[in-house]
Amino acid sequence: MNTITLSQEIKPYDVSSCIIHYGGELIYHYEKSLHASSNLMPINSCTKSILSALICIGMDQQLIPSPDTHITQFFPQLQQDLDKRKRLITLEHLLTLTAGFNWTEFGGINSFPKMTRSSDWITYVLEQPTSDEPGTVMVYNSGVSQLLAAILVQSTGTSITQYADLHLFGPLGIEHYEWKSDPQGIHTGGYGLQLSAIDMLKFGLLYLHKGVWNNKVLIAEEMVQHSTKPDIAVVPPERGFYGWHWWCDSVSVTNMIGDSITSDLHYYYARGFGGQFIIIVPTLDTVIVLTREQRKKGLSPLDFFRLHIAPMLVSHHLASTL
Repeated sequence: MNTITLSQEIKPYDVSSCIIHYGGELIYHYEKSLHASSNLMPINSCTKSILSALICIGMDQQLIPSPDTHITQFFPQLQQDLDKRKRLITLEHLLTLTAGFNWTEFGGINSFPKMTRSSDWITYVLEQPTSDEPGTVMVYNSGVSQLLAAILVQSTGTSITQYADLHLFGPLGIEHYEWKSDPQGIHTGGYGLQLSAIDMLKFGLLYLHKGVWNNKVLIAEEMVQHSTKPDIAVVPPERGFYGWHWWCDSVSVTNMIGDSITSDLHYYYARGFGGQFIIIVPTLDTVIVLTREQRKKGLSPLDFFRLHIAPMLVSHHLASTL
């Protein structure tokens, strides 16, 4: 596969690192600066997908109840809340960001920044009014991710990092990371984790391999498939669908091999503010990791995947099957 042109095409996107793992091999590894893919960096909301994995593991181990369990089991104070819709919220609603809270992630009264300035994040989130019936509208909300983090701690009886070290990071060989905590000492569920791009790739490969790592099942295949399927359509300007703290989408790719063929390539991905991505393309046996040090206006690293990486992979895949 000819990846030489990618190093020229990638420059306008100001990407710090790009790793492409295709067909069981590392076929492309770009670093803007030395050690860009091995140094720790904030992965921002990619943290949500890590949390989703830990929730799935907890469900596998029957430490966390089924997705249709109401969160009043964990937050009984909601039984007394005058907003009765809160009593209908389930674990699945939290995972799909459809809990129904009136929330603006950045800016506004019910916002993520205001939560992070509060003395008790869980209380802050639970006290927000609802604007929609649970399960009907996807609203991006790192507050509900913190509710999931608290549920994980309640259910496992240990800290998130201890649980991750034992059941996820340890088996994957992820030894170096940093993870922020809220004022009550609960590790942040919606952001706050620092990983290297190389370790982000390990996490993506775990999902590509349907939860198996070194012949050991870390996450049941059923949970991997359930958590990454497109559950609910997102609201524009976002595109695609949302699963259990994973984004799901497709890109139309024209293959210029023989007769021109246009097809939809489906993928799912973790996304972090500023330009951090873990993209899994099951049909092409591919994981792509893209990182960027800070947010830039204009071109997104995801555009680089859609406009350059995806057509290259599809054309190669088609040529190899002819």
